[in-house]
Amino acid sequence: MVIGICTLTLDMAHSKSLKDKRRAVKSITSRVRNQFNVSIAEVDAHDLWQSAVIGIACVSNDASYAHGLLEKVVQMISNSRFDAQVADYEIEIL
Repeated sequence: MVIGICTLTLDMAHSKSLKDKRRAVKSITSRVRNQFNVSIAEVDAHDLWQSAVIGIACVSNDASYAHGLLEKVVQMISNSRFDAQVADYEIEIL
C-alpha cells in the first residue's frame, strides 16, 4: 500500500476577509474531492486571510500512480479560475 501526501500553499491576494478565503477554499476542496476522489482539507494558516495551506492524500498500490494523481490535482488547482495562486507544493510518497 502506498500513501501519497501533497501539502499545497495557496496565495490568496484577492481575499479581503476570512469569509472570502473560506469560500474559495471550500470551492477548491469540493471540486477536487469530486473530480479526483482524494481526501483534501485546509491544514494550516487558518487565521491568515491571504494564505491557505491545503493537505491532499490518496492511497494506491502504485507509487507512480499516486504521484501522478497528486500532480494532476495541483495542475487543476493552478489552471482553474480560483481566487488563489499556487505558491508552493510538496509531494511525499510513503
